[in-house]
Amino acid sequence: MNAVAAGLGAAAGFGALGATAGAVLPPRPRLPVAGLCTVGVGAAGCAAGAAALGGAGWSVRLPGLLPLAGTVWSVDALSGLFMTVAGAVVTAVAVYGIGYASGHGDHGLASRAAQAVLPFFALTLILVPAAASVSTFLLLWELTALSSLLLVLAEHRERAAVRSAGVWYAVMAHLGLVLLLAGLALFAAHAGGEGFEELRRHADELSPAVRDTVFVLTGAAFASKAGAVPLHAWLPRAHPEAPGPVSALMSAAMVNLGVYGIVRTGFDLLGGGPAWWWLGLMAVGGLSAVYGILQAAMASDLKRLLACSTAENLGLVLVGTGAAGLFAASGDGPLAALALAAALLHLVNHAAFKALLFTAAGSVVRATGVRDLDRLGGLRARMPLTAGLFAVGALGAVALPPGNGFAGEWLLLQSLIHGMELPGVAVAVVLPLSVAFIALSAGIAAAVFVKALGIAFFARPRGEPAARAQESPPPMLAGMGLLAVACAGLALAPGLLGPGLDRAVAAAGPRGAVPVTRDGLGVRLHDIGATLSPLWVAAALTGALVLATALPRWYGTRRRRMNARLWDCGGGAPTPRMAYTATSFAEPLQRVFDNVLAPEQDVDVTHARESAYLVERVRFRNRVPDRIEHRLYEPVLGALARTGRNARRLANGSVHLYLGYGFLGLLSLFVALVVGR
Repeated sequence: MNAVAAGLGAAAGFGALGATAGAVLPPRPRLPVAGLCTVGVGAAGCAAGAAALGGAGWSVRLPGLLPLAGTVWSVDALSGLFMTVAGAVVTAVAVYGIGYASGHGDHGLASRAAQAVLPFFALTLILVPAAASVSTFLLLWELTALSSLLLVLAEHRERAAVRSAGVWYAVMAHLGLVLLLAGLALFAAHAGGEGFEELRRHADELSPAVRDTVFVLTGAAFASKAGAVPLHAWLPRAHPEAPGPVSALMSAAMVNLGVYGIVRTGFDLLGGGPAWWWLGLMAVGGLSAVYGILQAAMASDLKRLLACSTAENLGLVLVGTGAAGLFAASGDGPLAALALAAALLHLVNHAAFKALLFTAAGSVVRATGVRDLDRLGGLRARMPLTAGLFAVGALGAVALPPGNGFAGEWLLLQSLIHGMELPGVAVAVVLPLSVAFIALSAGIAAAVFVKALGIAFFARPRGEPAARAQESPPPMLAGMGLLAVACAGLALAPGLLGPGLDRAVAAAGPRGAVPVTRDGLGVRLHDIGATLSPLWVAAALTGALVLATALPRWYGTRRRRMNARLWDCGGGAPTPRMAYTATSFAEPLQRVFDNVLAPEQDVDVTHARESAYLVERVRFRNRVPDRIEHRLYEPVLGALARTGRNARRLANGSVHLYLGYGFLGLLSLFVALVVGR
């Protein structure tokens, strides 16, 4: 306990040192003080979380840090899992960020002030799961939002899109804070205290209406942080516009806090709930998974593609979390534990491969200054290490062996398929649909990352920036290498996480048989009889690949080889303009899902002055807007704008009118007091 507390104390000290040192750095510092402090924060948080995940939990109350309420800290295995993930991601991304920030202009962090905020943001990411009271949790939640907002706005002077993304992010983050404040305040008021221990003790005494209200309010707030549809509008804006290291931290660590909040509140503090809670959560998760990956398929912006993929993967995690609650409400504890373990395992895997993908994308942007896939290409030859590391992350994202995303989705499918045996109409309808959504999202994800990898790295260069790109500096490659090693370890030996997942699931609440156990380097499921050995799967695939590659070459040496130019129909060699673009690659999917995506296309034909039959120029524009944003947010924003314009008429500068408003207000107050008596 003392070692873990010392680790968190060191993390806090590193964060304060980073914020102080970053503010007084000279224009060209010799040492990346802020980056080194961020590495220290991540390492200390990872050590503290790993100790708690191993069973060394602790609790402490510090009454002097906050007036009146003080602060309460408690770390169990569930907190330790999220702290370990956040700390590991922070450490690798901070190493990467040292090289990223060595660039100047648009490709580094825009200012020394932004670098100083980075250790503080990392510290809040690690400390949120350790909060054990309403006031402590809300304070850290808001500090996480504010520090990340400052980092998103780091390059606001260079691009107007950054300012727009900052506005969206600020509004959605504080809307979530209002919902969270309302839900937790209602919970604390009826429980008679704000400590999490008091909330647990009095949760059974709440009326069903209060419990439902608390779960809906807090669930909406946490789902917004996780980027779940329809509260996802900020995610595809803020993640792409943030600097590379910040994008990686937000997408691989910050969004996880939304899942942590749902698990902690729904399972631990409230002690579970009726089936409709979890059915709603599964519906939100399934919608997020399919809609998010469809938006990623249509995106030609590399970082926007990865941001939409985050919505898809967090949607799968929410499906698993909802399934765990549904099974627990049905009385099947072992199956509930399996579903929750699958959701947490996929969350860990997503953090590893998504941090790797965003850091690789940041390397591309730093080297080329371009995010548009249609203007990239040929980077495999110019940036071979970055291309290989991006391929490792992409393999995890498509959830195929030997990628690290495979084990989590396999566990999730096992839980859903075996859950179909439970009675009930809702179970019979929702679980097959969930399996179908997972399969659909996995298939589209394969197309998405084939597009991203093929067009950005293997196609011909389609612009001068891509043709002049150079490999990233060693610190960036080192940070990406750490993440690639984590992806490989999680892919080949996920069973090593079994004991930690067991403790985290037990700390969350669903009780039952041990769902995931260590079976060598594989995974064995109790009460189901299913086993998986990713290491043997990877070995088999590697052997098959070697044979498929070696045999044609071996036989080919006995034949006479001839080199001849392919017939080009007299049109000459193909040019980069003739190659597939990201837009053309996604066009078949766009046709299939035309009713869902509702693309906007426009053809502008400019005729020659001499004759209307001669065409001088043809311009084609294809845009796939966010339909949910168009249907949901634009009418609300339009109504608010009209209300604001109408409200201006009430303030016309007349003093007499303002006195009349005051008189009417006092009169209304007097009438209310009289009626109240």
